[in-house]
Amino acid sequence: MHTTTEKTEPAKRHKTETPHSFHFIYIYYNKETQLQIPLSLSAFSAFVSSYFSSLMALLHCNNNDSSCHQRRWWSFLKISLCLVSVLETQIASSALLMSLRNHHNNHHHKRPMLQANQSTCSLFVGTWVRDDTYPMYQSSSCPIIDAEFNCQMYGRPDSDYLKYRWQPLNCQLPRFNGVEFLMNMRGKTVMFVGDSLGRNQWESLICMISEAASPRTQTQMIRGDPLSTFKFLDYGVSVSFYRAPYLVDIDAEHGKRVLKLEDITGNGKFWLDADVISFNTGHWWTHKGSLQGWDYMESKGSYYKDMDRLIALEKGLKTWANWVDNNIDRSKTRVFFQSISPTHYNPSEWSVGATSTKAKNCYGETSPMSGTTYPVAYPDQMRVVDAVIGDMSNPAYLLDITMLSELRKDGHPSIYSGDLSPEQKANPVRSADCSHWCLPGLPDTWNQLFYYALFY
Repeated sequence: MHTTTEKTEPAKRHKTETPHSFHFIYIYYNKETQLQIPLSLSAFSAFVSSYFSSLMALLHCNNNDSSCHQRRWWSFLKISLCLVSVLETQIASSALLMSLRNHHNNHHHKRPMLQANQSTCSLFVGTWVRDDTYPMYQSSSCPIIDAEFNCQMYGRPDSDYLKYRWQPLNCQLPRFNGVEFLMNMRGKTVMFVGDSLGRNQWESLICMISEAASPRTQTQMIRGDPLSTFKFLDYGVSVSFYRAPYLVDIDAEHGKRVLKLEDITGNGKFWLDADVISFNTGHWWTHKGSLQGWDYMESKGSYYKDMDRLIALEKGLKTWANWVDNNIDRSKTRVFFQSISPTHYNPSEWSVGATSTKAKNCYGETSPMSGTTYPVAYPDQMRVVDAVIGDMSNPAYLLDITMLSELRKDGHPSIYSGDLSPEQKANPVRSADCSHWCLPGLPDTWNQLFYYALFY
């Protein structure tokens, strides 16, 4: 692959047929949770036919013929019990699936409506399974990986964390195909907008596509701040990252950084021409002290030294949502929002029930958690995200990677980051990075789900 690099200063949707053409009816067992019980139309028709045949036969029995009544009642009862048994089985199965889907939900808070494929494939509920065909690329073959994500290059001694594949509960994910991605997105621009977790995913997608593209494919990297773009020139495909940790604007006023909770036009003008946009935000809203990215917040003409961070996040996200609703032509542009990426700084979260633990953070973790759920409360930030997206006139597709990522306590750079000095690496309790993710690694799964949502 021939790549040129420049520095600069500050999609068609492909649908595939469902593999089965069965027709189903749905019985709503619980209106509040919208629990749907699927029965095949043919099975349901057979039950109804038998049910009413028995009923009619019972009605036509001679009043003086007790044996006829007994036979017909017994037949009618057996069919009724059989129908109840099938419904109970379907209810139990559907209830289990719904319970897992809604593990993180607040009892009084609904999820935003997702794309249609969610009704047939619970993409974000499942388990991690060992698969020795992974990873999909090697870090040594993808030179665009930043030092802070390049765990193998910077001394991570284990590699089993690379050998896990996400297995949804009730379907199989197609393997990522970089050539198909390029062909379907020919002449298009894909843009990731957000913080360093968005950059994590952006670099992952470039590596995944590049692994499949012909070595002769001409590429070009244009690095800048806030916008960087990697181009697959033979296909006319651009994959960009726009750095906007809060999504809303930050302006300089009288030498101070002001976070504009109701203004996004400065950033937004750079997003208008993208064909697919994936947004993320979250971590920067919690930063304080030297990590805080602003000096004041401004809301409706008033300036604040600080405010409740969840309220600030909600204000910022509502500004983003209104901008998307009013400025993005959804018939031409696909809009995604990636849910909050978790951190693993508190081992008590994944050591529930253990009498003691020597771990202080993600350092030394080498395998994912088993099972389908994470034993801590659903992040408060995600409740804000859910509510804002649910109120959009045309909701963004929520790429809900939070829970599946929570299970990957083993996937962080820890001390194996090129951003750390030898002294910092010698003190993992203070220096381990349990926020970002190794590449190859977990963001490759985010992109596999992104790929599925785009093309299936």
